[in-house]
Amino acid sequence: MRKWRRRLGKAAIFGLLAVLVLLGIGAIYEQASVRKDRKSYTPSGKLYEVDGRKMHVYAGGQGDVTVVFASGWGTANPYVDFYPLYEKLAPHVKFAVYDRFGYGYSDTTDRKRDIDTITDEIHEALKASGQQPPYVFVAHSLGSLETIRYAQRYTDEVKGIVMVDGGSPEYYFDDTEKPPTGGWLSKLFIRTGLVRLLFQSDAAVENSRAARNGLKFVPDELKKIDRTAALLKLDNANMNDELRLSRTNAKVVLDGLKPLPIPLTILTADYFGKADKRWEEFEKAFASWSVQSKQVVVKNTEHYMHQYRPDLVAEEILALAYKR
Repeated sequence: MRKWRRRLGKAAIFGLLAVLVLLGIGAIYEQASVRKDRKSYTPSGKLYEVDGRKMHVYAGGQGDVTVVFASGWGTANPYVDFYPLYEKLAPHVKFAVYDRFGYGYSDTTDRKRDIDTITDEIHEALKASGQQPPYVFVAHSLGSLETIRYAQRYTDEVKGIVMVDGGSPEYYFDDTEKPPTGGWLSKLFIRTGLVRLLFQSDAAVENSRAARNGLKFVPDELKKIDRTAALLKLDNANMNDELRLSRTNAKVVLDGLKPLPIPLTILTADYFGKADKRWEEFEKAFASWSVQSKQVVVKNTEHYMHQYRPDLVAEEILALAYKR
C-alpha cells in the first residue's frame, strides 16, 4: 500500500512539473508572439498626446458635418468595427473614430475610467486631431454614456446623437449585478498562450465573430487587424475598470442635464425576434432623454446592428446630420 502511495505521489509531482513546464513554454510563446504582433500592429490613423499618453483617432470623409464614433465596451478595434458605416458616410460627411485608452491603437492609462475623465480625454483628442464641432455622435452599446455626458458638458459642440443599440443611463444604473470580468483563470489562459493557440483555429475565429455577423461587410485585411487587436487588447485593465465603473458612471450621467436640447435617434436591435423584455422597456423610455427623439427598431439584427444593416444605420446618421 505504501509503495502505491509513493508511486502516486511521484506521478502527481511529475505531472505537476510537466504542467508547469508547459505553462512556462506557453508564456514564452505568448510574449514572443505579442512582440511580433506589436511590430505589425501599426496605427491606421494618427496618435495624439492626451494626458501624457497616446490616443488614436482615425479621420476622413468630406462635408460640413463631422460624425464621431464611440465604440461599445470590449470592442478591441473601433477602426475595424465601424468600417461598414464610415465607408458609406465618407462621401457625405467628415468622420472621426477615436479609441479610448485600452482600445484599438491607443495606449493604456493609469487613470480611473470614470466618465468625466473619459469625456475629458475624448474632448482633448478631438481637438488635438483638428476636428471641428458641432459633432454628430454615433454610440454603440456602453458608448452611450460617454456621448450623453459629452453633450451635457460640451452642449454647444454636439449637433445630435445616434444610438446604435446603446443602453440608456437608467438601464446601466438599474443593473446592480457585479459586472463579470475574466478573473485569474482568463488571465492565465491569455498569458500562457492558450487563447492564442485557440485562435489558430478558423472555427474559433469564426465563433468569436458570430455576434458581429461574421464581419460580413469588413475587408479581409481589416479582419486580420481585428484578430490581432483582440489578442493584444483582451482583458486589459482599462476595459475592466470601465466595466466596473459602468453603474457609477451611469449615476453621474443621470444627475446631469436632462432632457438634452439636441436630436436623439435610438436604433434598437430586435435580436431576431428574441429581444430581452427588460432591454426593450428601457429602450422605449430612452426617448425621454431628448426634446427631439425617435426610436427605430431595426429588424433582423443583433447587438452589433451596424454589422447587419450598415445601410439603414448610415441613412439614419445622415438624416440627423443634415436635420435643420
